[in-house]
This record gives sequence, C-alpha cells and structure tokens, in this order.
Amino acid sequence: MSVAARTATIGSFSPVGSQKGSPRPKMAVRSRISTSLSVGRILTNLENSCATPLPVLRHVADAMADDMRGGLAVDGGSDLKMILSFVNTLPTGNEEGLFYALDLGGTNFRVLRVQLGGKDKRVIDTEFEQVSIPQELMFRTSEELFDFIASVLGRFVQKESGKFSPAQGRKREIGFTFSFPVKQTSIDSGILIKWTKGFAVSGTAGRDVVACLNEAMERQGLDMRVSALVNDTVGTLAGARYWDDDVMVAVILGTGTNACYVERTDAIPKLNGHASSSGRTIINTEWGAFSNGLPLTEFDKDMDAASINPGEQIFEKTISGMYLGEIVRRVLLKMAEAGSLFGDPVPEKLFTPFSLRQVTPDLCAMQKDSSRDLEAVGSILNNTVGVRSSLTARRVVLEVCDTIVKRGGRLAGAGIVGILQKMDNDSRGLVFGKRTVVAMDGGLYEHYPQYRRYLQDAVDELLGDEISSNVIIEHSKDGSGIGAALLAAANSKYA
Repeated sequence: MSVAARTATIGSFSPVGSQKGSPRPKMAVRSRISTSLSVGRILTNLENSCATPLPVLRHVADAMADDMRGGLAVDGGSDLKMILSFVNTLPTGNEEGLFYALDLGGTNFRVLRVQLGGKDKRVIDTEFEQVSIPQELMFRTSEELFDFIASVLGRFVQKESGKFSPAQGRKREIGFTFSFPVKQTSIDSGILIKWTKGFAVSGTAGRDVVACLNEAMERQGLDMRVSALVNDTVGTLAGARYWDDDVMVAVILGTGTNACYVERTDAIPKLNGHASSSGRTIINTEWGAFSNGLPLTEFDKDMDAASINPGEQIFEKTISGMYLGEIVRRVLLKMAEAGSLFGDPVPEKLFTPFSLRQVTPDLCAMQKDSSRDLEAVGSILNNTVGVRSSLTARRVVLEVCDTIVKRGGRLAGAGIVGILQKMDNDSRGLVFGKRTVVAMDGGLYEHYPQYRRYLQDAVDELLGDEISSNVIIEHSKDGSGIGAALLAAANSKYA
C-alpha cells in the first residue's frame, strides 16, 4: 500500500464526547492533504529507521558476540557485565528430596516447595503461594522486609502436607531467586549493589542478601538455609535444563529482559584460576545494556534522554515490554501534533508518559484484530487515548505498532544468535552441529504471538534453514521458581 493511499483520510479522527452536528475546530494552516502527508512522512521515516534487514541483524549478532568476549576478559571490558553465577552444577534429574524456593523480583514474591523423586519420578508434587509486599515495607529497614518475607515462608512451611517428606536430621534447603543487582560471590552469597523497581530499603546495600534472609529465618525460628542464590534468568535455565539436557541458553522477555547461557570455564579469562569441577558455569550476560549498532529513531533517543537511566540499557529499551508501548505513544504524539492525527486539540492522554504501558494486552490485541473495520483497534484507542477513529487512521496506528514490535522481536532474535554464535565459535562447531535449546520466559514472549514470530524469523534468516532446524526456541513458563529449588537440590550441602 502506498503512503498516499494509506493516509488519504487521516484527518477524520474526532475527540470522544464531540456531538454530532457541532462545529469542528478549524485548522488555520493545515489542510487535510498537508496533515495526511505529514503523518505519511513520519510513518515512512519510522519504518526506514526501524528497518532490520539481514545486514543489520548480522551486525547486531556479531557485536553481541564481541561484547560477550570483552565482558568475559575483564570486568568493564564491554557494555555486557557477563556476571559469574557460580552455578557450576546443574540439575541432572537424579535429585531427590524436599526443596523450597523463594522468588523475589518485585512487589510480589512467591514461595514454592517441590518433592523430587529422582530419574524415575522426577517432580512428584509442587505447591506455591504468591504474596504482595506491603508498600510501606519497600521503604523500611532491611530487617523489617526480610522478617516479613521469612514470616510468610514460615507460615507456608507450617502448611506442609503429608505429600511432602523432609529428610530427618537435615535443615530444609531453599533456592533464593533475587532479581535485583547483586555482585555474586559464591553459589550461596551475593552483595546487594542497589535496590531498584521502586524499593528503597535501608541497611541492605553492601550486605550479603543471603545472610539477611538466613538471619531473618533464624529470628522466625525457621530451621532452613539458602543453598543457592540465583537471578530469574539463571533459574529459568536450570528449570528447563532439568527436563532437557540440550538447554544451553535462557532468555527473559517481559517487562524487562536478560539472557544467560552455559559457558566453558576455560573461555572466561577473568576467572583467574577459579576452578569448576564440571568445567562450565552459567554466565548472566545482563544483555539489556548492549547498545552496539542498534537501529534507533528520534523517539528512542528522546525516550532514553527522559528516562531515569539515560544512556543505559539501550537494548532493553528497544526490545522489552516496558518500553514498546511508550515508543508507540511518542510516535502517535508527533503524528497528532504535526499531522493532526487525532484532530484538534491533541488528546490529553497522549502527553502522559507510559500511558500505553500495557503493551502486551493492548498492542497485541490491536495486532490480532483481523476484522474488516478493525473494531478492536478502535476500541483500544478509545479507551487508552480517548478518541474515535476512522478505519484509515486505525490502519496507520496498527502500522506504527507493527513497526516497533517487529524491530523489537527481530533484534531479540539477533541477540540470541549472537550468544549461540559465540558459543559455537569457541566450541569449534559443537553448538550449531547438534540440537540446542533456548528456554524463553516472560509475559512479552508468552502472550505476544507476533513478537514471537518476528523473533523466530530473525533467527531463521541469520542461521539459514539447515542450522536453524537444530536451534529450538521453547517457552519455559515460570521456570525461575522451580529452577531455584532445583539448584538448591543440585548444590545441596548434604549431597
């Protein structure tokens, strides 16, 4: 469809609440044709700036692999932190017994227990509870927060039914998924760098978060100990690896994003002689900080400049769920101001940052709309922006959404190929030459089929038919919680 054809009646938006027969505000200078051309020009520029042809994808994949090597050579060697997880022993399926997990990644946390039955029975039973953290505790002391968490865990333990069999004479062991910036010092210790996600808890920064939890459990009279400290991406890899030995990479694509993978210890210069009995460990890439060669628009740059961390997390800001809707909002605002996309005046809601934050339900629902009049698109525009729209205008909004989502999915796919490419080069072809599984989790990946398709398309284009047939990208729902329990089992002090 040509730009002229798709933008011919873009001026036919009207604010909700305008009554039939009431005079429309006059445009002093802009005619319907000129505003249509303005919107068309903005859309064309956006599509060109967001384009991800094969050469762009290949550059991103190569740059990702190069930055991985830089981060493994020395701390600060690239944008990627390439954090050592100290997870040197992965679940094998032989694990037996009762293990717990605590998953703290935001304003909600989960407690979980799993009874493992070894190779034959695997996971015999699981139970979990999800609890909201009272908002006031997000600004209190470390002791108050961890005492609350330990008290919830204690009540959960008390509900342990006869289906679960704790080993006599042993403390219950727990895997702790802690998705805040931590400098890991061992499999069961890590120093909190800083709180994020709205937390401002005093007395924790610079302390070992495992010690904080262990002390709180002691105060609550809980006979438990933390055997593994992991982040959600590492937990996802472990949870998926339990069922499939070919899992080598895990990626989270939700509100935020991250990736981890299994690395050979002899490929990590900054280890400085640290030994691993298995000869491998999991590396947490923190790939959201990647920035080399990304196709960015004026809207990305403006959003970054206005963010709380300008110049940081550029890859995350182009591919993750928190930001896709905000980029769309900024594009629509410019179209409304320069091209009268929503009539006059510009809808007030478009000026509010992150007013289109519900990217997964809203953008996805619009892209799924196959009705002749794009009724779902019109309804979502009505609810989120407060306007009624013509069919042609809805098509323009749909193209904006698709352009941003397509770029995000394809760049995520290129990032995955970059990780696999680095692994394959180091192993002299042992990755691409056999079945290799990438475990995926996160709401964006799970609930946005268009995004998943664009990601898979990029992987297929970069690797070609023969190699891409060996790379399996699988959804691993809620793998981080059970993964933490499995890592507690794999790293049990009683094993």
